[in-house]
Amino acid sequence: MICSFLYQEELAIRKNDTMTSVREIKGIGEKTQKLLSKLHIESVEDLVHHYPRCYTAYPDPICLCDIHTGQRCSIYCQIASPVNMRATRRLKLCTCLAADQTGQIFLRWFNMPYLRTSLKQGESYIFTGTPVFKDGRIMLEQPEINTPDKYRKLTRTFQPVYPLTAGLSNKTLQKAMAAAFDIYQAEEFLPDNIRDYYDLIDEHKALYEVHFPSEEMSLKEAKKRIIFDEFFRFFSALELVKEREHQALNHYVISLDEHVKGFIGRLPYELTGAQKRALYDIRGDLAGTMAMNRLIQGDVGSGKTVVAMAAMLAAVKSGYQAAMMAPTEVLASQHYETFTRMFREEGVRVGLLMGSMKAGEKREIRTGLESGEIDILVGTHAMIQESVHYRNLALVVTDEQHRFGVKQRDALLKKGKDPHVLVMSATPIPRTLGIILYRDLDVSIMDEVPASRLPIKNSVVTQKSRRAAWNFIRAEVAKGHQAYVICPMIEESETLDVENVTRYSQMLAQNLPPEIRVEALNGKMSPDEKNDIMDRFGRGQIQVLVSTTVVEVGIDVPNATVMLIENAERFGLAQLHQLRGRVGRGKDQSYCIFISGSDQKEAMERLMIVGRSNDGFYIAGEDLKMRGPGEFFGTRQSGTMNFALGDIYSNADILKAASEAVDQLKESGYNFMQLHQYSLDEDLNFAKNL
Repeated sequence: MICSFLYQEELAIRKNDTMTSVREIKGIGEKTQKLLSKLHIESVEDLVHHYPRCYTAYPDPICLCDIHTGQRCSIYCQIASPVNMRATRRLKLCTCLAADQTGQIFLRWFNMPYLRTSLKQGESYIFTGTPVFKDGRIMLEQPEINTPDKYRKLTRTFQPVYPLTAGLSNKTLQKAMAAAFDIYQAEEFLPDNIRDYYDLIDEHKALYEVHFPSEEMSLKEAKKRIIFDEFFRFFSALELVKEREHQALNHYVISLDEHVKGFIGRLPYELTGAQKRALYDIRGDLAGTMAMNRLIQGDVGSGKTVVAMAAMLAAVKSGYQAAMMAPTEVLASQHYETFTRMFREEGVRVGLLMGSMKAGEKREIRTGLESGEIDILVGTHAMIQESVHYRNLALVVTDEQHRFGVKQRDALLKKGKDPHVLVMSATPIPRTLGIILYRDLDVSIMDEVPASRLPIKNSVVTQKSRRAAWNFIRAEVAKGHQAYVICPMIEESETLDVENVTRYSQMLAQNLPPEIRVEALNGKMSPDEKNDIMDRFGRGQIQVLVSTTVVEVGIDVPNATVMLIENAERFGLAQLHQLRGRVGRGKDQSYCIFISGSDQKEAMERLMIVGRSNDGFYIAGEDLKMRGPGEFFGTRQSGTMNFALGDIYSNADILKAASEAVDQLKESGYNFMQLHQYSLDEDLNFAKNL
């Protein structure tokens, strides 16, 4: 048997390694230990599993005439002007011109005043960075500087770049990592036959190579092994989740009777085929012998909420209560208003419970809930507090389920006795991956949108078209409509040329007529501030809302007809599709404008995927094809499946292999508990969160 006595001894050794503090690493003192702690690095094992977010490569230098904005490059140039320095309130700026036989480029550094004397006019260097178009010209900001001799040594090496915190440098982390491997030895946990079959290198070698890559192929092999391990741990944790949480018996037999048919018949539109199929699945679950545990995976605007409402109405008409938990107060309030309006003829009593409500309002809701006067409760995490008691909770619905922690969802389930569970997600995942990832859930796919909704018209452009985009917003506002503008950052960055909410909202307000009200929204605001801005935007008092991705889900303003996304190349395609879903919710034609901050051919081709289609499942599938085996030297797309290195799209082949391996080892009697015994709760929570 694989889990032999010897194997258990090896795991015990591994546990001892895990307990070794980072203070045992040569060169790490109290100050560095505190900084590492901010990154949740407490032990040697934590440190070696803190992976680089990308790698710096040093390509062959090119001429200035061949550079492209947004594409990292190295150029061999001569300093063509004196190096000037000027001080602002916060920064010291060093600037100069550099030139080769094909042209000139402007160089700028922040807070490096020594360059004024160390860089000499007439001398040649190799500058490495990403060209940007700013202030009307192409420039390099904060480029690396190397002599030709030093650069030759760097060429075709891969320097790791780590996630950091203020006060901790990349160089310090690199030195600590090297010292860590003097005392750390990873113990292999995968059987030889699995490693041989899937062509995986051993774990210790993979960990070392991912931090200190010797060549490109070795780095790819190292990442493959680590990503396989992440997926393997995820699927093995899912097996333990299923063992721990056997599906409960159905204590609440619910029928989708004439009341539900009447509710659907009074809708101002006909349900799509996908909605009807989802309701058919739910009807079978609610009347079956086991409690429902179903995921509705529906594209943006596919009508998931109406399906959930029909199920909740069925529960109420069968004599029970239902609850829906939303991730934000804005979304909870909108659901409450919708439910109240649409259930008025059904005689259903709807309550709202949120953290920002007054104590008296909360007390009144809790009383009505416990007495049974409230049939459906809509709210945020406030609805799972100990003081909240339900009379007979039979159905629990969570909207955008991936945005809740495990403890929050579990707390809501415990408010009833094994209630039916319905979770909703708008994250588009190709069906082949969905079958693997959601194998512990019954899944209903909703891949149609109501026929009454006009398809959103899309446009993918570069920054040269920004003025035209603003004029288009002005024209739509003149028609009485509203617009969103999305920026990837909250505050201005000194090193990244990306639009930010603070600067952009000021700039847009200056370029639009004064009667057009522009306001900014970001995730750092207090709940009251965000709710106030969204309330005024919903009532039409704000015409243009400049925001971060805080509006990605849960905001429904039918009058908004324009979505403009700046630096669209910096977002994942699934996220772009989610953002686009904030418009197209009313009867009027809506538009989405994707502005790319890069003129790279690859960036524009990628954005054209969302430009050509409004189908989230198609977009996810095309993204999977385009990205292929993964972006080993850049920042991967972020999403709901937050593995450290693995990405369910670009690493779909490894995901499938890890799933197969878990199935094989399960049949052979592999003890998955041994793998997770030192991080069991953390691993199970991670698996359930995904």
